[in-house]
Amino acid sequence: MANIDRRTFLRTTTAIAAGAVVPDLTLATDNNNKELMASPSPATSHVTKTLASYIVSARYEDLPENVRKEGLRTLLNWVGVAVGGSHHETIDIAVDALRPFSGLSQASILGRRERFDVMNAAFINGVSSHIFDYDDTHLKTIIHPAGPVMSAILALSEYRRVDGRAFLNALILGVETECRIGNAVYPDHYDRGWHITGTAGVFGAAASAGKLLDLSEQQMIWALGLAASQPVGLRESFGSMNKSFNPGRAASNGLFAAILASKNFTSSNEMIEAKRGWASTISTKQDYKEIADGLGQRYEALLNTYKPFACGIVMHPAIDAAIQLRNQYQLKPEQIDTVNLRVNPLVLELTGKKAPTAGLEGKFSIYHAVAVAMVEGAAGEKQFSDRAVQDPVIIALRTRVTPVVDPAVKPEQVEMSITLKDGRQLEKSIQHAIGSLEAPMTDHDLESKFTDLSEGILTSEQTRELIALSWSVEKLSNAGDLAKAAVPA
Repeated sequence: MANIDRRTFLRTTTAIAAGAVVPDLTLATDNNNKELMASPSPATSHVTKTLASYIVSARYEDLPENVRKEGLRTLLNWVGVAVGGSHHETIDIAVDALRPFSGLSQASILGRRERFDVMNAAFINGVSSHIFDYDDTHLKTIIHPAGPVMSAILALSEYRRVDGRAFLNALILGVETECRIGNAVYPDHYDRGWHITGTAGVFGAAASAGKLLDLSEQQMIWALGLAASQPVGLRESFGSMNKSFNPGRAASNGLFAAILASKNFTSSNEMIEAKRGWASTISTKQDYKEIADGLGQRYEALLNTYKPFACGIVMHPAIDAAIQLRNQYQLKPEQIDTVNLRVNPLVLELTGKKAPTAGLEGKFSIYHAVAVAMVEGAAGEKQFSDRAVQDPVIIALRTRVTPVVDPAVKPEQVEMSITLKDGRQLEKSIQHAIGSLEAPMTDHDLESKFTDLSEGILTSEQTRELIALSWSVEKLSNAGDLAKAAVPA
């Protein structure tokens, strides 16, 4: 066996431990045969460069028709939730706090008349689109893809004119970037406590904004590198305004990275995959094949889903079951003795708040979600308001909701059993809730959701026009018109 000094051995074994894909252990010597070292695995080399090269070269014309359509659905859903959230207390606070420090009036705040500089507009729209927890979800990673990406490029498109086809292409590339990077580190990264929408979303914002800024390959590498230096979001923030801060900040941070890179602000060329880079620093799992393999052949955008309920996705099966049983048997809260659930462990880990006192907390309470669905037969933003979580009838019913963790139950499943006071027992099993890939929301469902969200903010005529504009964005000569159409008359 060749003699290897201790320093070389430690360096080699550390490199193996740091990568999810085991490096090629073939040893090579230098010309003087002084030192042996492990050759890097092709799967872990030049990941940032490979991704950047794809983003720069990818054309709208190369997008399959079904990918374009899903991009339009993602866009429509985002515009609806951004408008809908625009008058939440959280947005009022953000607008008031940032107004004195905002620069030129360059970009719109959807659903409001205020205008801010591009960076602050991207942030506020990102917060608004997530405040109801009603936005899109990439179920493989629980990333909410549109928030960071759409918020960045829509603000940018009001400052720098781009046509609708370039805009949609950038949106899809941004979604692809953040979801592929998320795939590489999920679930370990999420389990450590990071809010992956913020930490991976910043890459999507940087990639999409960089695409619209016509970055070169080297500049795109730098943009991704600068994005890697700005991970934002911790799961401890869930249930507070801070949660929606994360996609908002990811949007502005990614835009910031792309703008700097456009002026040749440099970064390491391997900020994603390097030993001390993003993936190894904030995750115990790194599967770089998820990032680099099949670019332009498989699309994560096709795996995006849209929420029929304004809360954490892990509660959707239970809400679906509750509404179905309520409607089938015309149940009233006073008839119900107990509600028992068998749920995946993530349900209590993420949504175990027993006694929420504010609407944002209710979005992370399986007890409230089931109770309000039983009482009101719905779980939109109105069911996760301060009014709803403080309703005495709902409070009384949620004390009779008992979730039991069962690792055999998948995150997309639930088993519900309701015992009525007359002794009857009702049962419902959900394998895939409405809104999942297996039971997707239709285009009509998305339009109805949009209309409900914009009520009281835009006129009916404005809403119809904005929906039509969202569906036809590819035909726009100026994608910034979409933002202007979302401003109240």
